[in-house]
Amino acid sequence: MKQNESSLTSLVSAFGRTYHSKYDTPKIFDDYIAKDLISQEEFSAISKNMIEGIQFFNREIGQRFKDNPEEILKWVTQIQLSPTPLARAAFCENVLLNEVNLGLKQYVILGAGLDTFAFRHPELENSLDIYEIDYPATQQFKKNRLNNAEFNLPKNLHFVSMDFTTTFSHQDLIHQGFANKKTFFSLLGVSYYLTKEENERLISEIFATVPSGSSIVFDYADEKLFEEKGLSNRVENMVNMAAASGEPMKSSFTYSEIEKILEKSGLLIYEHLSPSAINDLYFQNRTDYLTAFETIHYIHAVKK
Repeated sequence: MKQNESSLTSLVSAFGRTYHSKYDTPKIFDDYIAKDLISQEEFSAISKNMIEGIQFFNREIGQRFKDNPEEILKWVTQIQLSPTPLARAAFCENVLLNEVNLGLKQYVILGAGLDTFAFRHPELENSLDIYEIDYPATQQFKKNRLNNAEFNLPKNLHFVSMDFTTTFSHQDLIHQGFANKKTFFSLLGVSYYLTKEENERLISEIFATVPSGSSIVFDYADEKLFEEKGLSNRVENMVNMAAASGEPMKSSFTYSEIEKILEKSGLLIYEHLSPSAINDLYFQNRTDYLTAFETIHYIHAVKK
């Protein structure tokens, strides 16, 4: 991610969560606070760009709904933008809240962007320390948005500026109060933009010193990433859009490769969701366009 583009990345993600919260039923993941971090002008501008970009995504849909821009926006958002961010957040937070019920005291969000977990769970302010890790520019952007929306920062929320994709620093966390105790990490929407070697190094550095029972939830692309077209070419579109933005997708893995990387750092896979399992869990019996994204898997791994 380029620092000067991080705000746009965060906004598009917030747009997808806002759209889902406002318009989709039933909810996969209801981020009802996201709307407060994106202005109506920004929401309208992103909507306009998505509608005008329909020829890139699907010419047939553009022609079919040429007089119905709202349906075009719904199609682009539900087919291309929302499925993975919504379902992976739902999976991650379900695991996290289960860990909290078992006594978890520390949560580290890698690549937090405009994450709103701390604000949606004020009941955890006195029991769970939350550390958001991201680029300095992204964090300042978020702080500005929170200030504009007149949100008070909960005392359990800690911002840690770091480019963790190059070097993960436990010391930077410790300066913000991080302790050597069981910790839950989330790494969502990041692994595909790192090389296999960078992913392996990052996992190793994250878990080098944290105690047994610490765990991580992350998503990864399987070995079909660069050959699978997907529903309405959405996988191919995703890869092409990433490359065109200057942030190309760099890695895909077999399950065995992921297993070996985790094993090297002393982790065991506790839960693995394939695309079909994700679809069964989060997208069943819908009457809209939302379905699980091909090639994307979710993992919950625990340190032995």
